[in-house]
Amino acid sequence: MNPRETVVFENGRLAVPDHPAIPYIEGDGIGPDIWKAASRVIDRAVELCWQGERSIVWEEILAGEKAFEETGQWLPPETLEDLRKHRIGIKGPLTTPVGEGFRSLNVTLRQKLDLYACVRPVRWFQGVPSPVREPWKVDMVVFRENTEDVYAGLELEAGSEEALALRAFLQERFGWDIREDAALGVKPISRTGSRRLIRAALEFAVSRGRKSVTLVHKGNIQKFTEGAFRNWGYALAREAYPDKTVAWEDLGENGPGDRVLIKDAIADIFFQQALTRSDEFDVIATMNLNGDYISDALAAQVGGIGMAPGANINYEQGFALFEATHGTAPKYAGQDKVNPSSLILSGAMMLEHMGWSEAARRIERGLESAFARKTVTYDLARLMEGAREVSCSRFADVVCSAMAEEPDGAA
Repeated sequence: MNPRETVVFENGRLAVPDHPAIPYIEGDGIGPDIWKAASRVIDRAVELCWQGERSIVWEEILAGEKAFEETGQWLPPETLEDLRKHRIGIKGPLTTPVGEGFRSLNVTLRQKLDLYACVRPVRWFQGVPSPVREPWKVDMVVFRENTEDVYAGLELEAGSEEALALRAFLQERFGWDIREDAALGVKPISRTGSRRLIRAALEFAVSRGRKSVTLVHKGNIQKFTEGAFRNWGYALAREAYPDKTVAWEDLGENGPGDRVLIKDAIADIFFQQALTRSDEFDVIATMNLNGDYISDALAAQVGGIGMAPGANINYEQGFALFEATHGTAPKYAGQDKVNPSSLILSGAMMLEHMGWSEAARRIERGLESAFARKTVTYDLARLMEGAREVSCSRFADVVCSAMAEEPDGAA
């Protein structure tokens, strides 16, 4: 058995040992099914690349229904402690009641660990059915601010004493005419929160040779919140990357050249253009609510949210939590039926983040092979002519076999 070692963060960089302990939360509903499939694919990719010289030592931590059943708490303090200690973790989907009960565990994890960047790469795999004519033009990475905006949860119930008091203050102090029966919420968008998110998007684009960063906002209406996000983004690019980026308005006759183009788009217009001119967008930086809508809408173009990986990252402190981006789908729980690709791809993102990119690429090619063979789970099989439908676990077997078929050194 390999030794259990801890990832550390030194001088602004992760130091990953050969056998890191990585915490995981299997998740609720379909979580156990897709976790078993995804972890097997991740382990097999690492084994194929390094033949035992590297491996992951998985450490289960608890959140959600399983945590409540075993501890009486939805999010035990020990879970947060383990994630802080080990720096990197991965999770399946977690239950959140709509309109009642506890707040979203996903949001709570992000806020408690200050995971300010939700990173969602969206790309099409050949053979995956899509509702659009040219899905291959979609190749974007969404950077969504994770801690502010309306998701901060600063809201008051309609008719409550607190809401009436705030309404009275706003009417007296600012002359705002708000209906007496209105629920009230606060939408914080800070310079600090915006700049660190946009900096992560800029750094990603510059270091990866991407062609552009688009600031998506509704600043034409919300001038002092979303409009400020846009302005802070342009200012940061000019300040921090003057030789590596160029703003749209500063373009000369020769275009951006080898610099990253910084531009912006009104959110509703972006939704249209992401469908009609998707190849004009590359890296996206936006606020919390916009990013939620945008990342799901883009995922729909490449096969659905079951194909969408995601990560929540604090680049300044070295914390990262990778996750399946879809829900718990409780009616399919325990049926070994659903598509594990979102969590598998999130695992590939995790390996890339750890610096184990060879294994990440091998997973991607294994998935490509499975899709090309039309050997897929029910969600894709029902949309593919001539597909062979397989279970969640069998799909993992197919991906593992495809990875093993690669010639030595292919990774």
